[in-house]
Amino acid sequence: MIKIDFNSETPIYIQLKNEIIKEIAKGELIEGESLPTIRELASDLGVNLHTVNKAYNILKDDGYVTISRRNGVAINISKRDESLKKIQEEMDFLIKEAICKNISKNELINLLEEVYENTKMKNN
Repeated sequence: MIKIDFNSETPIYIQLKNEIIKEIAKGELIEGESLPTIRELASDLGVNLHTVNKAYNILKDDGYVTISRRNGVAINISKRDESLKKIQEEMDFLIKEAICKNISKNELINLLEEVYENTKMKNN
């Protein structure tokens, strides 16, 4: 379920974080579900333990998972207000980037709606 592109310029820990978020959005990973241990996932993907640990800690900080010694890593979607602020900051950059590339407001809104609906359809 998790795809890593070792030729990508995007760091592996970011790819891993993004793939887990995508799986949550699609409904493939649900609230309370356990993720593989750091050691298991690192072995499965052929990456360093620290890479997986870094991705998991970012997911924890962003409110997607909880990490405990007893229960391991589990999906726990929380921190809605903090998430909205983070999304707004990311959207601010994307909008500015779109403006620099002469993408109109309507094109951007249509793209957002299309991507949202495609993700939502997978989630049902």
